[in-house]
Amino acid sequence: MLTSKDYNRKIILEDGSEYFGYAFGDRDDKVCEIVFNTSMVGYQEIISDPSYTYQAVVMTYPLIGNYGMAFDDYETLHPTIGALIVREINDEPSNFRSEKTVDEVLKNFKIPGIYGLDTRKLNRSIRDLGSRKVLITNIETTLEEGLKILKETDIPTDAVSKVSCKETISFPSSTGFINKSQRPLNIVAIDCGMKQNIVRSLTARGCNVIKVPWNTTAEEIIRINPDGVFVSNGPGDPTDVKETIATIKALIGRYPIFGICLGHQIISLAYGAKTYKLKFGHRGGNHPVRNLATGKIEITSQNHSYAVDTESLKGTGLEVTHVNLLDNTVEGVSNKSDRCFSVQYHPESAPGPQDSSYLFDQFIDMIRKVN
Repeated sequence: MLTSKDYNRKIILEDGSEYFGYAFGDRDDKVCEIVFNTSMVGYQEIISDPSYTYQAVVMTYPLIGNYGMAFDDYETLHPTIGALIVREINDEPSNFRSEKTVDEVLKNFKIPGIYGLDTRKLNRSIRDLGSRKVLITNIETTLEEGLKILKETDIPTDAVSKVSCKETISFPSSTGFINKSQRPLNIVAIDCGMKQNIVRSLTARGCNVIKVPWNTTAEEIIRINPDGVFVSNGPGDPTDVKETIATIKALIGRYPIFGICLGHQIISLAYGAKTYKLKFGHRGGNHPVRNLATGKIEITSQNHSYAVDTESLKGTGLEVTHVNLLDNTVEGVSNKSDRCFSVQYHPESAPGPQDSSYLFDQFIDMIRKVN
């Protein structure tokens, strides 16, 4: 039976609870917001998802790292996840595609990890008490010292500016997948922390993607003269990205607009709705969502802390199109006359089910009808 004397690493939560484990990845102390993810596979995509900036992710699946890390599976080549917390880490992966271990990648990007603790108890704590600050530290740090650090350390609010591109980047369409009789569409994608599989999903449907920084103005986008505008996923509180909200507000009605996750919240705020923080968020690959137009239930991939307030949508011109069947939160909105719609979940998956990939086709069809 292991005791605290056998461990070399621990986490301290704001409620004074401590969990003991072993270090992997980077060894520096770090304060993050602790969250959990219920996905059974896809840890590489989770580690490299920019939406986890400043967050320590607890994986509910007990074994992580068994198929290693492959270059082609990154959602960003420079992961910014705050920390990774797992029950068991496998440092000898069995996969012909594997190029590095999770430990090696975390060390390379200065991301701390801890394993060997009771993740079942920890996840119940997050479920019951909500997401909150956590300190990943050495075993020598006392509880009193840890609580003082947590009290004096704020989670930064610059997450989107940290992970967004700094200049315009273009991605050409994958011409082998488009109807040769139709020209490629030019889509401006506002990068708030965009996953790479979103780019792949658009280019595979005959789109040239022009990725622009999060604070690009409406005037700059109008000068590009795109066929449509996409607003990406990303980390943090949507009310922190006032510049992006103002840009979308100015573009509504001028171009077809599609938003995912943070982009969904930004679009809703641009129309005058409100958002609020969920107790412990939605993170995993098994969230059931009802499409109100078809009645069909989609199993979705999700990763977000905030949701759109249902009551605040009244009078905005937006109608609810999708609803989460676990807690009835808003999962999609639309304004048909403005050719604008968004969803809270991830139709590009990576990781997760592909039930909702049709939404990219819906966006393309909306654009083609006016071009």
